[in-house]
Amino acid sequence: MIATVINALAIIAGSALGFAVGRFIHERIHDTLLKALALCVMFIAITGIVHVSPALSSQNMLVIIFSLALGAVAGEVIDIDARLQRFGDGIEARLKGRGGKVSEGFVTASLVFCVGAMAIVGSLQSGLTGNHETLYAKSVIDGITSIVFTSTLGIGVMLSALSVLLYQGAITLAAGSLKVVLTDQAINEMTAIGSMLILTIGLNMLGVTKIKVANLLPGVAFPIVCQAILHLIGR
Repeated sequence: MIATVINALAIIAGSALGFAVGRFIHERIHDTLLKALALCVMFIAITGIVHVSPALSSQNMLVIIFSLALGAVAGEVIDIDARLQRFGDGIEARLKGRGGKVSEGFVTASLVFCVGAMAIVGSLQSGLTGNHETLYAKSVIDGITSIVFTSTLGIGVMLSALSVLLYQGAITLAAGSLKVVLTDQAINEMTAIGSMLILTIGLNMLGVTKIKVANLLPGVAFPIVCQAILHLIGR
């Protein structure tokens, strides 16, 4: 868990710096900077997809399609997006508008920091082997990214540290018990789905789409469910 705690602290530190700097940036520069950041987010997503695509077979693609479809249904039933928005809006009300659009920064940053390949693979490595190098590298990247995010989206980005702590911490702690179903195939499928969600975040930031990405989050976990079912059948 130590690597995940450091990751969360890096986001808090970066957000604090970004909030201090952001108030001095002109609104026109804010808009251009946000679009540039959206393109960077999309590049990260495309890189993740390209990285795992050679290892994906037609069977993997079917799992990915079904996982996204089932995840969308589950996400809409739970309405994760609305719950996250309400949480952010509640914090915003307490700040009386001094922190910008808190819910937007919180939701966007939480998704970018949590569903990427480094979050999934790094947490698994940390839990299974005690190797924290990937999460340490992610901490540096997230810390720098949070500076830019906060300067454009506001203090809500800092709250994403809590999302990272809960999400990566849960994966790290559960990695040992899920070892039998966390095959390379399942990890590749989770990485592909996570990368597609990050790509959608970038499109949302550019105003091209208005997809409730948070409601697609359960899709990231469904490859594990598929592997668990196959494991039980194979017994």
